[in-house]
Amino acid sequence: IIEGIHLESVKSFSLERIFEVSHHLSVLEFEIDEENTLLDSIAWPNTPSVPPPVSLNDTSNAARSNFVILPRPGGGSWLVGDQLEVIIKMFDFKGRPKTHGGDFLLTRLHNRTLEAGVAGQVVDHLNGTYSAVFLLPWEGKSQVEITLVHPSEAIPFLQRFAGEKPNGVDFYSTFHSGLLTQKTMCSVCLPPTQQPQCNYTDLNTGELWFCYKPQNLSCDARINHFSIYQKPLNSKEDILFKNNKDIPGPAGYYYKGLWSSLSGTTVKRFNSASAISQCLKNKVVHMYGDSTVRQWLEFLSRELSGNFPARTSHTFNLILHYVANELDGITGGKNTVVVIGVWAHFTTFPIKYYIRRIMSIRKAVVRLLARAPDTRVIIRTANLKHSPTPFLAQLGGDWPSLQRDKILRTMLKGIDVYFVDAWEMTVAHYLKHDIHPPRPIIKNMIDVVLSYICP
Repeated sequence: IIEGIHLESVKSFSLERIFEVSHHLSVLEFEIDEENTLLDSIAWPNTPSVPPPVSLNDTSNAARSNFVILPRPGGGSWLVGDQLEVIIKMFDFKGRPKTHGGDFLLTRLHNRTLEAGVAGQVVDHLNGTYSAVFLLPWEGKSQVEITLVHPSEAIPFLQRFAGEKPNGVDFYSTFHSGLLTQKTMCSVCLPPTQQPQCNYTDLNTGELWFCYKPQNLSCDARINHFSIYQKPLNSKEDILFKNNKDIPGPAGYYYKGLWSSLSGTTVKRFNSASAISQCLKNKVVHMYGDSTVRQWLEFLSRELSGNFPARTSHTFNLILHYVANELDGITGGKNTVVVIGVWAHFTTFPIKYYIRRIMSIRKAVVRLLARAPDTRVIIRTANLKHSPTPFLAQLGGDWPSLQRDKILRTMLKGIDVYFVDAWEMTVAHYLKHDIHPPRPIIKNMIDVVLSYICP
């Protein structure tokens, strides 16, 4: 069957139509293959199945674990430009060595006095030991810091809640007409019930969205969109969330509080309103994404004495637009800059939904660069958050952010876009992690952005 037409009646199709349908099927097969490849690329090491309730004694314990700095190959003193390697050994709360991998570790090398820091690259040996490799970019003393974000035993719970279905956040819309107002649940996929559904799938991108249809109101009466957070795990599971060796190099490092890129891009310093204005003169800058992109807009607005938008808990439908559709409306050119940061709001959705969303955005970016190759497209990656409670760690902590960060980088690799590595810029900095990084980090990010615009 081709689009509902039996093969016997294919002769009534034109050759062009048959080719169009065949091309559509080929594209669909390619996207399914790519999705499977992406899912394999972020697959987390399997851990022994532990039925709830999980005993804290059997989980990885940072206080019991340790690491050893390996001697410099060839001996002698460490030199700037060398690689430092440490071996990390994990133990549980009873002091027993762990025999499997899967712990979520963050590593950095830093010197607080020099305001210097660089992220380490971690390799899981799947036997309770890990390697972390650090570049040595500066001269002077350094300290190695290893942080256990989640023990391996916590990851299956995160996979269950962040990987299979939306959890922790329920979405709703308000419908209003005359004197009647009703609220119904919405999502990318709603459980089938006797209640009919309103289909708000975007016809251009194919992005899915549905709401249960309210009684006595039409689907056209939908006026806004909002969310309510729900607690995903029970108190017994909360305990898990209390506070081939191919290693990619770091994206950059801090020295005296300033970020330097190791990708070949020279990061310039834009320390005055006049310097920023001169760089952005005659430029049209489009910013799309979540509140972490809005931070950049707010920073520039304050520096240039402009206005910036306010956030509300309820958002009118008329101002909700898909990034891909917005990109299709941009002419582009050498004076056009596009900034995209899409990650934070997708940590509670299935990873496949995020892949599909980035596919739509990627297609639009490719179309934009095809019609205007000298357009600057800048991608903001995910960053570390602060999860002070088990609820927030489960809801959308650093592990689901890391998964989406890997997907984003892989899918946009090879396209003529520029990355601001917010992940490493927050790992390497001495300031506390926050979903909205503090001003010193934002200033460094803006310097990177402006250096891409005005190299």
